[in-house]
Amino acid sequence: MDKNNNQKKRVALDAKLPDLPKRVIFAITFGFLGINMGFSLQSSQMSRIFQSIGANPNTLGFFFIFPPLMGMIVQPLIGKYSDRTWNRFGRRMPYLLFGAPIAALALLMLPFSGSLGFGYGSVAAMVFAAFAVCFMDLFNNVCMQPFRMILGDMVNNKQKNFAWSLQQIFFNAGGILASLMPFLFAAFGMHNTAKKGVVPNTVIWAYVIAAIVLFVTSMWTVFNVKEYDPDTYAKYHGIDPKANKQSVSLWHLLKTAPRAFWDLCLVQFFSWVAIMYVWTYSTGTLAKNVWHTANPTSAGFQAAGNWYGVLTAILSIAGIVWGFLYSHAKATSRKRWYSAGLLLGGIGLITVSLAQSKALTIVAFILFGCSYFTIHTLPFTMLTSSLNGVNEGSYIGLFNIGICMPQIIASLLSFAIFPMTGKNQPAMLLIAGISMLIAAILVWRIHEGVKASKATAEDAVA
Repeated sequence: MDKNNNQKKRVALDAKLPDLPKRVIFAITFGFLGINMGFSLQSSQMSRIFQSIGANPNTLGFFFIFPPLMGMIVQPLIGKYSDRTWNRFGRRMPYLLFGAPIAALALLMLPFSGSLGFGYGSVAAMVFAAFAVCFMDLFNNVCMQPFRMILGDMVNNKQKNFAWSLQQIFFNAGGILASLMPFLFAAFGMHNTAKKGVVPNTVIWAYVIAAIVLFVTSMWTVFNVKEYDPDTYAKYHGIDPKANKQSVSLWHLLKTAPRAFWDLCLVQFFSWVAIMYVWTYSTGTLAKNVWHTANPTSAGFQAAGNWYGVLTAILSIAGIVWGFLYSHAKATSRKRWYSAGLLLGGIGLITVSLAQSKALTIVAFILFGCSYFTIHTLPFTMLTSSLNGVNEGSYIGLFNIGICMPQIIASLLSFAIFPMTGKNQPAMLLIAGISMLIAAILVWRIHEGVKASKATAEDAVA
């Protein structure tokens, strides 16, 4: 026993992840530019696409269940199996190398769902579009998870704020490009309306370009990042080299998860309920409050869809500015940044629900942009700083359940809440704002740090 304890102490003393050159951090994070072009088009255009092909606004929540459901299934499995992949292509890279080409092709399915002759509002059109969303999200998640895990594997705590911020800056930049494309295409004369049941060309071409960028940026990461081999990884993380070769059930990992995992999941619950309602009801809210229409085939509704794309770009720009500020923050100030970001987001969403002018919606989405950046960055920074390197990919994958489950619950609840509001889409944004404010308060009960996961570490190394 003494010999084993001495060995663990000796390994821990040797453990120290080195500082990475900025070009390596750039390569690790650059792929998020393409990843979020797909996700941003989904969040900003999915409601518009489904209503354009004839979906009833009362059933929109049903279609928004599929994306988080795919993420909840795929990401824990990618994390679990990639923890033990270790081959000549790397540890996480094989999944990215396999997933990126298919994800690029899958992006093209949804915008063409109205161009296959199914008919406006037909069951066939809805089924195909739902299948397209599932397929797209399945492989987008296969691509996204390796980027997060590589960052957790290779970046030390001193560089975490910078690295996670840079990844989110690329994420937001992809959002800006994707969200503005339909608006810019329309400004340059491309048709922004189409015959009944067909998605406009402005949206279709935005998806085509996003697919190309997703593939190119993902391949940049694959061919410019060299992952640590098993022995080097074990040395830098201060663990037994055999620890990540042992198969541990996901259920066991949940039972022995560090407290920070559960604290963060609670905050994430209220954060992602809010985001789901933003994705689902923003276009309808803007159409009603600013363009005074609820007809999805009208020019006003389509203009609201384009404007929501512009606002998504604006929130991404605001997030980038917020990210540059946060990237230089001290590790000890993470809770303050987290809570402040969520507070601004709550105020912004409440403002969106009431805004009657385009100018006020800009201000509101600037505030929401700060929280959107925060939600995609701070939880992962705080989680990875509370893990010890053993089963890290599995934990990051499991953590995605804490992101996906709230979206599914929010979508299911919408079937009851939306009719209770009198089918008032702005009221759903008000609920989203209140949910975000609750999340801001709960931040202060998070317990961050590796000490919280000591039991997990000893159990895995034993």
